[in-house]
Amino acid sequence: MPHYHTLGDIPPKRHTQFRKPDGNLFAEQLVSTEGFSDVYSITYHINPPTRVLAIDPPVNVKPVVAIQNNMQHRSFQGFKVKPETDYLKSRVPVLINNDLYISLAAPGKGISDYFFKNSQAAEMIFIHEGSGVLETMYGSLPFSYGDHLIIPRGTIYKLDFESENNRLLIVESFSHIRFPKKYVNKYGQLEAHAPYYERDIRKPQDLTTHDEQGDFLVMIKKEDQLFPYHYANHPFDVVGWDGYLYPYALSIHDFEPITGRIHQPPPVHQSFEAHNFVTCAFVPRMYDYHPLSIPVPYNHSNVDSDEVLYYVDGDFMSRSHVDRGQITLHPIGIPHGPHPGTVEKSLGARETKELAVMIDTFRPLWLTKAALDIEDPDYFKSWID
Repeated sequence: MPHYHTLGDIPPKRHTQFRKPDGNLFAEQLVSTEGFSDVYSITYHINPPTRVLAIDPPVNVKPVVAIQNNMQHRSFQGFKVKPETDYLKSRVPVLINNDLYISLAAPGKGISDYFFKNSQAAEMIFIHEGSGVLETMYGSLPFSYGDHLIIPRGTIYKLDFESENNRLLIVESFSHIRFPKKYVNKYGQLEAHAPYYERDIRKPQDLTTHDEQGDFLVMIKKEDQLFPYHYANHPFDVVGWDGYLYPYALSIHDFEPITGRIHQPPPVHQSFEAHNFVTCAFVPRMYDYHPLSIPVPYNHSNVDSDEVLYYVDGDFMSRSHVDRGQITLHPIGIPHGPHPGTVEKSLGARETKELAVMIDTFRPLWLTKAALDIEDPDYFKSWID
């Protein structure tokens, strides 16, 4: 997780009286994880964050699973997901299991008239196309092409897009999303061999306090239901906060690749980890420099994980053809590798310009009905000469 951060006004000591100019107390809120046993932040509100006017009937958003036992290489054209102005309606789950949901979204520029809180999952939102600002009670986070937005579970937020056309890859994790343990020393600092550093982590800024009364709609997701909560005050009425739990951003363009004389395995590309899955960032880099090196990946079998690759930009040395936004799924137990002709083609090449996000899950993924609507059904035949 990121290091300690603070914005705005806070009292000298936690859990003590902190008064407004009129003498009334600010409302302290502890936002904690794993009960009271892991990272947390303390926020100070103008009004108690508990003032609920009404709760509307929930809306079912449970993904419809079409194939639960998959033993076939699959490919999906992510940009075939149709644009939808409404942010929540734009989110389309395509690959899921009991540890995470992988979704695609093409939201429009329109600013929604509600806020969103995911109370069942932390989120990693990868910005493939578009720009804007992530607004939370912790402050604002500008985002653009290539950013990973990490949003802790239970964070009320709003995405304000500056662009008309936006494309997102969204991972909902039912566990916390963290820096890989192999990158972090015993003091919590990113180690010198890590492919990114604390300076690359962008934290919330420009804390704006909204002292507003009214009817503020917060759509809260829990157990695949959206609960419409109407609050009596603006959820971003925070005057100050501090702690370790807050949203942050890491650009894929700030991920520094690790290279070697021979082909490096995917763990050198790891970006984040959670329970039963990891994510990786494939970025432009120099090829292997052993005189007899083969730059493309060797054939391999994932005996313990499903491998998902989301293609962002550039040419991929191991694929005969890919499209922007394409997703490939290579399931547990079936070998896959470079497409015919790509091995010889790669010999002598000096660099690759590829850009991709990989997700390895340690439990099999299920295909949703929405995934089948954008599938290339003949992908598994693509290794035939």
